[in-house]
Amino acid sequence: MKILAVSDLESSALWEHFDRRRLEGVDLILSCGDLSPRYLSFLTTFTAAPVIYVHGNHDDCYEVEPPEGCICIENHIFTHQGVRIFGLGGSMRYKREGAHQYTQRQMCLRVLRCGLTLRRWDGFDILLTHAPARGVNDGTDLAHSGFGAFNTLLDRYRPRYFVHGHVHMNYGLRHPRCSVYGATQVINAYESYVFDY
Repeated sequence: MKILAVSDLESSALWEHFDRRRLEGVDLILSCGDLSPRYLSFLTTFTAAPVIYVHGNHDDCYEVEPPEGCICIENHIFTHQGVRIFGLGGSMRYKREGAHQYTQRQMCLRVLRCGLTLRRWDGFDILLTHAPARGVNDGTDLAHSGFGAFNTLLDRYRPRYFVHGHVHMNYGLRHPRCSVYGATQVINAYESYVFDY
């Protein structure tokens, strides 16, 4: 299965200078958040692949204008061609106001509330989030630090892939696009990245 992951920055190659051939063969599109809802809706019009998403910390506008034709998988497992994708959006809470921001404790509680779903599905194959895991390509500032609850999920369920955004590749932080955590391939989906499952 060919998967396109997108996050944080609308790809001009996929939007402004769109060429339908760039989506040829794509079976699934994963959005890690902080993208215009119009961008995601645009992608759905040029492919039969499902576009699934979680919220980024700047996606407050989705409450008024959700991405049309796309599927939100917050706190749920979505399956496509037998692949189970578990979604947890949001970032570390770094200011008092703002949706889709959580403390470490709040994210742990979200994961606990999903326990029955995770057991029913016997885990998942892809963890789709906005923020990274703690100590796995995350930033040193509060806003870009990762969630320890994600490490627990990776340790317990050992998914094949962990796809996140939030840590922009243009920040100059020298984080790798791809890395490994235990048995899991970690992908920073900043702008766009294609991989095969």
